[in-house]
Amino acid sequence: MPFSFQVQHSDPNSSARTGLLTTWHGTIQTPAFMPVGTLGTVKGLLPSMVSDMGYGLILGNTYHLALRPGPEIIAAHGGLHRFMDWDGAILTDSGGFQVYSLASLRKIKPEGAIFRSHIDGSLHEFTPQKVVAIQEALGSDIAMVLDVCPPSTAARAEIDQALELTTSWAHMAIEARKRPDQAMFGIIQGGLDENLRRQHAAAITALDFEGFAIGGLSVGEAPKDMYRVTAATTQAMPNDKPRYLMGVGMPADFARCVLHGIDMFDCVFPTRAGRTGLLLTSQGRIIIKNAAYRDDMGPLDPKCDCIACTRYTRAYLRHLFVSKEILGSVLNTLHNLHFYKRLMERIRLAVVDGSLPQLADEMDALFATDLEGEAGNGVEER
Repeated sequence: MPFSFQVQHSDPNSSARTGLLTTWHGTIQTPAFMPVGTLGTVKGLLPSMVSDMGYGLILGNTYHLALRPGPEIIAAHGGLHRFMDWDGAILTDSGGFQVYSLASLRKIKPEGAIFRSHIDGSLHEFTPQKVVAIQEALGSDIAMVLDVCPPSTAARAEIDQALELTTSWAHMAIEARKRPDQAMFGIIQGGLDENLRRQHAAAITALDFEGFAIGGLSVGEAPKDMYRVTAATTQAMPNDKPRYLMGVGMPADFARCVLHGIDMFDCVFPTRAGRTGLLLTSQGRIIIKNAAYRDDMGPLDPKCDCIACTRYTRAYLRHLFVSKEILGSVLNTLHNLHFYKRLMERIRLAVVDGSLPQLADEMDALFATDLEGEAGNGVEER
């Protein structure tokens, strides 16, 4: 089916809503979290493991896939879906965040960005048109436009230039489109200034995109500032199109941002945390390497029904991690993504029954302070 978005339920007491996001590769219930598969794989898991958990939409990255293995090789396989054996939907980030993160290795100009690969130092150029062409070769269901992504705390002059270029590049991207079966999302920037966010939202949402994203947040600002800016920005976004908050996905962020009208999230945190032994449970976080779990015969989380919790003990998971066994990373990652899947299910139910503020308070109590500053982003992360 062609791309569409339908709001199913709106909370009368907030901006929260549930919906259905329909793509050529399936329909996704929103609010939704997208596991990050930067290089054509959700690290540590087979695609079937991800889909069996109930995920129908994952994220790939244009910057990374363009450098390695290259869009030509992926296109020769029939696109990214067949290349990685994924039957669900894929959203590809434009790579703008990664290019901007290269700092001394890149130069931004009106036509696009010139940068050196973080892999081998080779010189490359991303223009809005080229980024569209790469994503069309990848064959993702949703393509993001190239944007300029300065830090949220950048100086006003830098943010003004980013807004001007991002708007110009959005126009160029629309004109460059050739695939009618690929949706495209525009990106709203503006730092932490609510007025700039509203102004840029007006400029970007006036264009013919199938959805819209908020970029440039979760890059070091305080959570209260992220929530404030998100609330101001969503108020200037259309109700009948999906709203995607890019790079945001700590457990305490979801309910708060859904209350402000967000439909889609992505973040490297749950998979990266799993690989480093930080596990998310109904009782808070667990650092599985800690000696306290050496002879713990209990399940990781007694309220979780994932394979890591139903078949193995904390002692075994600790053994795998301290022994640097690959299975440890697999089980930890699977558990964290399962936790996120269950959390998003709870959020959707809470939107309908009106209990979302209480769920937000619960996640704050479990995770807000404990995980502050853990998300992390960078050229290798996204």
